[in-house]
Amino acid sequence: MNRFNIKHVAKLYAVSLLTLLSLLSSPLFAQEIEPSCDMCEANLISSEEISQYIEAAMLTGLTDQQLRSVDVGKTNVQVALAHRGAQSEAGPRSVAAHDLVTEVYVVLSGSATNRSGPMLVDPERRPADYRAVMYLNGPGTNSLDIENSTTVELNAGDVYIIPAGTGHQFTYIDDHISYIMIRIDPDKVVPLMDVGASRAYLAETLELRRL
Repeated sequence: MNRFNIKHVAKLYAVSLLTLLSLLSSPLFAQEIEPSCDMCEANLISSEEISQYIEAAMLTGLTDQQLRSVDVGKTNVQVALAHRGAQSEAGPRSVAAHDLVTEVYVVLSGSATNRSGPMLVDPERRPADYRAVMYLNGPGTNSLDIENSTTVELNAGDVYIIPAGTGHQFTYIDDHISYIMIRIDPDKVVPLMDVGASRAYLAETLELRRL
């Protein structure tokens, strides 16, 4: 019995060694791996800047504002600030879906009910000159409804991932909801926006306080 176990272990060792040698000689290990974003700089969005965007939302009534759009190599990444006021029911044809951009919500404050799902009812293309298509989340649709939807309650601290092509809709907001959106844009359909463009936008928008 011991002799059999020794032979069995030796065989396993030999197979494992051959597998390791095969992996090490593969093209993946033979070549040096280069970063997908060569010599790219990190980006900081301060809490102060986010607070200014919340103020800008109050002044303009804009639900969705882009803070950054950054090329990180194989994809672009956008960061947006969304602020929505009280809502007693879903609006007509308010199921949104983005063809190419995935969104990740990070809830800052407030609460809301959201429903989502990929089975869209009567989707209608958004016009090419629609603000969200041009500057926020690229081409997409608005639909009447979602079949077999999933409903979630969003609260401060929650994170909600909405894949590209998945419909989503706010159906109820008690008082307000403010959230950061991280947008993953592998097809790079959304224009870039750096810190200089952000500062210029905030300076122009917050000037409304003096008017």
